[in-house]
Amino acid sequence: MSLTQSRSVFATAIAAFTAAWAAAAMAQQDLAQQDLLPTPKVVIYPGDVIRDDMLADNALAVREGPGPYVESRALIVGKMARLTLLPGRAIPFAGVSNRKLVSNGAEVKLIYSEGGLLIMTSGAALQDGSIGDIVKVRNSDSGVTVSGAVQPDGTVSVSGG
Repeated sequence: MSLTQSRSVFATAIAAFTAAWAAAAMAQQDLAQQDLLPTPKVVIYPGDVIRDDMLADNALAVREGPGPYVESRALIVGKMARLTLLPGRAIPFAGVSNRKLVSNGAEVKLIYSEGGLLIMTSGAALQDGSIGDIVKVRNSDSGVTVSGAVQPDGTVSVSGG
C-alpha cells in the first residue's frame, strides 16, 4: 500500500469515526431534550386520588396504545385514577378524571345567591358530579328537582331564572 493510499484509508476512518461520534452526541442530546413524563412509582388503582409522591418523572416512559399522554404532574395531582396505572408507564389522559365531590344519593348543601340574598338548604344529589359539573338535586324541603353547578367545597350553586 502506498503512502497516498494509507493516508486515504486513514482519512476515511477518521471521517467515519467523526460522523459516528457526532451522531451519538446528537442522539444523547435528543434524549436529554426529550420531555420527562410523569409515571407512577407505585400501582395506582381506579378510585385512588393521585398524589405528587406517587409520581416520578421519566424520560423512558413506556407508551402503550394511542395517546395522548399526561405531560405534567400539575395536570393530574389531586385527580382520581379511572384505570389501573402501572409504574414506569406513561399515563393516558383517559386514565384520570376529576374527583367526584357529589355522589348520587348523597345529601348536599344547595346555595342560591343573588345580590344580597343568600338561601341555603339541603337536597339529595340525583347524580355524581365533579367541580363545575351541572347536577340535578332534589330539594329536601319542597321535593322540587333543581340543577346547579358543583363547587370546589362540594356544595351545589343554584341560580335563579
